[in-house]
Amino acid sequence: METTRETTELALVIAPMGRLDFGSAASFQDTLEKGIAEAAAAKLAVIVDCAGLDYLSSAGLRSFLIGARTAQAAGVKLKVCALQKSVGEVFDVSGFSRILPPVSDRAAALAAL
Repeated sequence: METTRETTELALVIAPMGRLDFGSAASFQDTLEKGIAEAAAAKLAVIVDCAGLDYLSSAGLRSFLIGARTAQAAGVKLKVCALQKSVGEVFDVSGFSRILPPVSDRAAALAAL
């Protein structure tokens, strides 16, 4: 899995691409936690743009859960957007849509801040 980062006026955007599974979850979680810390210091939100995420396993869900808890503790807004159908189904079935309600795209995530 590859991850890109981009900073906008309102948010740090983290975009994972590929498969978020057991082999890549720890790296993604580290990137997300560091991004949340940086966003907190800069008074920004964090958006995880999942447009390029093809697969999400339970290990990947755990990374999102830890990220949500870290963001809440740091007072950082965390938004998830652009879930592909298969990833959105995993979010829905696991109940993560209630923890991190996804929005349609990056523009909607920025508007929701």
